[in-house]
Amino acid sequence: MPPNVIAVTGLAFEARIAAGRGVDVLCATGRSRLLERLEASTAYECSGIISFGIAGGLDRRLSPGDWVIASSVVTDTGQFPADPSWARRLLSMVPGSIHAAISGVDEPLADPAAKLRLQQSHGTVAVDMESHVAARIAAARNLPFAACRVILDPASRRLPPAALVPLRRDGTPDLGGVLRSLARDPIQVCGLLRIIVDAWSARSALKRDRRSLGDGLGFPLPMAACTDLITTGEAQAPEFLPMSSIARHA
Repeated sequence: MPPNVIAVTGLAFEARIAAGRGVDVLCATGRSRLLERLEASTAYECSGIISFGIAGGLDRRLSPGDWVIASSVVTDTGQFPADPSWARRLLSMVPGSIHAAISGVDEPLADPAAKLRLQQSHGTVAVDMESHVAARIAAARNLPFAACRVILDPASRRLPPAALVPLRRDGTPDLGGVLRSLARDPIQVCGLLRIIVDAWSARSALKRDRRSLGDGLGFPLPMAACTDLITTGEAQAPEFLPMSSIARHA
């Protein structure tokens, strides 16, 4: 029997890609709604929690389509280590992926300067809005946790306002809101087109390499023991594999 893992996503297309045998997909936008749904889902038996989808780049060496397997998830108050056995298995299943710490935040980072400050503060290479919530619930439930994320916007990319329009509750874009944003500020069209190209690279990488992860999104059997649930204090520098080992997907 395959493991029964919960895959946490924030976007509808991420959820569709993550789906598979041994995977219960949870797609939710907003911290409070994600927490509520995760707490309800983990009330029943499951093998582990994995954060899956796209991320913003913080390290300038990363490009759209590069995979990051989290060594830990860092917040302003501490860090949550990923299950080492699960992380090692994911690294072996996705050639060219890197092993490094990622940041979890509640609001998107649109400005390269803000990305740089977070990278310097946390010592991380990527950022997303779901992994820290998933990691916190996994720690509270004493469940193995993993995060595998593909870079969408590189560290140098500024997100235009149209790209920051809140998603619908089902994780799909609010096209009406995007069009209204473009109508107010047409000059952002070029920036939005760059994000669309980046998104195509990230989505292609997710779809292609999802097949390699198989049943349960790479969950190791037998179940790896969870170690320290949460470590507070200053984040440690990430373990970053040589850039020569990164497979370029863009």
